[in-house]
Formats: sequence, structure tokens, C-alpha cells
Amino acid sequence: MHKRRLGRTDLEIAPLVFGGNVFGWTADEKTSFALLDRFVDAGLDAIDTADVYSRWVPGNSGGESETIIGNWLKKSGKRDKVVIITKVGSDIGQGRVSLSPVHIEKAVDASLKRLRTDVIDLYLSHWPDPTVTHAETLGAYRRLIEKGKVRHVGASNLDAGQMKAALDAANHHNLPRYEVLQPGYNLYDRGEFEGPLRDLCMAKEIGVISYYGLAKGFLSGKYRSKADLGKSPRGSSAAAYLNERGLRILAALDEVSARHGATPAQVALAWIIARPGITAPIASATSLDQLESLIGAVSLELADADMRRLDMASTP
Repeated sequence: MHKRRLGRTDLEIAPLVFGGNVFGWTADEKTSFALLDRFVDAGLDAIDTADVYSRWVPGNSGGESETIIGNWLKKSGKRDKVVIITKVGSDIGQGRVSLSPVHIEKAVDASLKRLRTDVIDLYLSHWPDPTVTHAETLGAYRRLIEKGKVRHVGASNLDAGQMKAALDAANHHNLPRYEVLQPGYNLYDRGEFEGPLRDLCMAKEIGVISYYGLAKGFLSGKYRSKADLGKSPRGSSAAAYLNERGLRILAALDEVSARHGATPAQVALAWIIARPGITAPIASATSLDQLESLIGAVSLELADADMRRLDMASTP
């Protein structure tokens, strides 16, 4: 499988990342193990999670996803076959977003313990923290890299101005820079990444792994009316897409899917994979059937006419 380099790092990944937000939520440990085994057996190799996953589930406290991944790594012996991506900074009990050096130092050790690994391949700042300077946060990351706990660092949910400020701070203080960005991006939600942020990432050779590739499941075609929202525990989050533009995008996905004998989810992800500035989209699955559909996106090559059709349908 053709791999893509993540920014200027030495990490090379297949162009699809498994989203671990479902582990400990809509996928129990047994199901998660089966999904991860199939994902790796298909030649895919990057797994994304965060210390806060899945704290929102009643009875959970955060770290459940990392724990399941760590248990799978231990049982499967496949640590050398995967790139582990996790994130720090969300509220996991401290009461607010925090990228302070003290919090990062504690959080990384907890993540390493749950993941049952000695090093995190890519460690991301999950959300911006306006109470801490970029230099303070990046200084903490430099110490983690020097200690061998983290290989590379990146960020999620930064706009163009915030990303530029972080890059400038790294350059000015001779600190490790954010090599990877994780923005939300899909056929429906294009504004966050396209424009100044994409231009900056491409100019500075920043790797981009985008989340919400299927727009919270909407672009899978599963939700076409309000009555469909009850099909999944995540269905309510797709309600915002049930409008004229959303249905127009689904119609275009249906059209392109029929031409290729593919599913709407495969086409939606293949569109992202083919977009300039994107290294790989993140997508999650809670069943092997869903995962097979995601895997098929990697080998789906859309024609220029397909891309134009999807672009036209998704124009606001």
C-alpha cells in the first residue's frame, strides 16, 4: 500500500487513520480488538485516540480508548506495525482545557501506561489553551522528546492564526514545532480547513490528518430523514446535516458511488484522500462490515469528473 509522509517527520502512514473515539463507547473491547486486527491486516497502520476518550459515556472517566488500544497492543504484539497518535489537553477532570507543562508531564505518563507502550509516535495538543504560551507548551514537548516518551508533536483544532503563532514560537525559541495538524474536514464541512489554514500547512509542509471525515456518519448515507436518526447512538449528531445542501451532497455521493460500484462512505473518504494538503482522513467503525467499507476507500480512485461533481454539490 502506498504510504504518505506525515509532514516533515519520519512517520509514513497509509492514507486512512482509524478513529479510536468509539473504543469504550460504541465498541466494546472484544469488538475493538477484531476491528484493529482487521485494520492492520488490510495494510493500514495509524490509530488515533485521546486521553479524554470516552469520558462522555456515563460511568466512564476518560482513558477507556487508550486502555483498549494498549490491551490490544499487548495481546496482538503488533506495536511495531502501527503508528500511535494520541492527544492531551482536554478536560479529564482538571476542570478545563490545559496545555500547561505540569499537566502535560502528568498526562503523558498516564497515556503511556494505558497504551502499554514506551513511546507515543505522535502527541497532539487537543485544543488551544489561551492561558499558556506556545513556548511553554512546546518546551514541555521538547522535554518529552528528549526523554524518549514522544517522537513528534502536533495540534488539533487550531485556526490559521493560532497555527502560525505556534510555528513562529517554535522557530524563535528553537523548540520542536507542530509537524501535524488535525482539523475537522469533510464534503460538508470545508470552511475550517480550506483557505488560509490549508495554504499555511502546505507552505510549511505540515501533515494533515482530518477528523469527521464522514460528517458524524451523515455522509455514509445512513441518515436521510429525521426518522433515520434513531438508527445509531450517534444519530442525533447528524441532524444538523439534514438540510437542502446535505441532501444535495448525498445525491452526488449516490451518483458517483453507482458509477464505481462503491458506497457513499467510500466515495466521501476517497474525495478527502484526493484533496490537496491532506495526508489522511480519520474514520471510525463499530462493526467489521463498516470497516470493510472504510478500507475500500483507500483503493478507490475518483476521476476528475467525479471530483467536480462532488465539489459542485458541496458548494455552500
